[in-house]
Amino acid sequence: MADKSYITRLFKQKALAEGFLLAGVARAEYMSEEALRLEQWLKMNYHGEMSYMANHFDKRVDPTLLVPGARSVISLAYNYYNPAMQVDADAPKISMYAYGKDYHKVLKKKLKKLFQWLSDQVGNIQGRYFVDSAPVLERDWAKRAGVGWIGKNTMLIHPRHGSWFFLAEIIVDYEMEYDTPMDDYCGTCTRCIDACPTDAIDENGYLMDGSKCISYATIELKNDIPEFFKGKMENFMFGCDVCQQVCPWNRFSRPHEEPQFEPKEALMQMDKKAWQEISENLFEELFESSAVKRTGYEGLKRNIRFLQS
Repeated sequence: MADKSYITRLFKQKALAEGFLLAGVARAEYMSEEALRLEQWLKMNYHGEMSYMANHFDKRVDPTLLVPGARSVISLAYNYYNPAMQVDADAPKISMYAYGKDYHKVLKKKLKKLFQWLSDQVGNIQGRYFVDSAPVLERDWAKRAGVGWIGKNTMLIHPRHGSWFFLAEIIVDYEMEYDTPMDDYCGTCTRCIDACPTDAIDENGYLMDGSKCISYATIELKNDIPEFFKGKMENFMFGCDVCQQVCPWNRFSRPHEEPQFEPKEALMQMDKKAWQEISENLFEELFESSAVKRTGYEGLKRNIRFLQS
């Protein structure tokens, strides 16, 4: 069997060839420190109505409950940065990550190829791969794998690539060569804390009240948006990018090279009036295979009405 160091190096090269921006590996083990932090976060009710965050607690902090005999957690980052802007500056805004095709669908296929490649190299291995689709603490695993540090805005940040990227994981029962966490380079910067329109980020950083986040209000909430958000939405009708827009490390971000993440021209051309009058048929046309389907037509209409109220 090939040397684990050689296989790990080869795997990372293969991941980059498949379009991934970064790859790192951490030892699969119980996450005691992260478990305590998650428990405290849930007790503060910072997950709001995201009840699923309280489900499968044990699986979130123990990868062997997801893959029996797990030995390695591979963390991968995939760039989605796109400097393109919606034509009408007054039009309701969509978070950059949702411009193109749903990332779950795009990355799942790439992860399947990588998993198959690894299996071909080392023999019959057991494992699973995830894209924000299972009880996995993806930012914490990425931090452990040296893919970046978790910044004051609670996003994973890399010193050469910023934070405009998706995270994905492959958990396997094969021992690879493990990476080490990198240092935190947020320093004394408080731009994300100062810029957050709803004060969702703790004054000391590194802690997010999810129930105050604009992304939570526009995507996760199924009922009416609370009055608390009135006048604080920064004109976002789906998601929010503010804490990433102001992060100094994102000056190093480079446009992605994934055709499937390119937005439809018609989407970027929509003006304020067109969004206010959007029909369900047009919604389906604009957001076919899009992450925006998560909130649905009625949800998006609700968000637009709230912005105008």
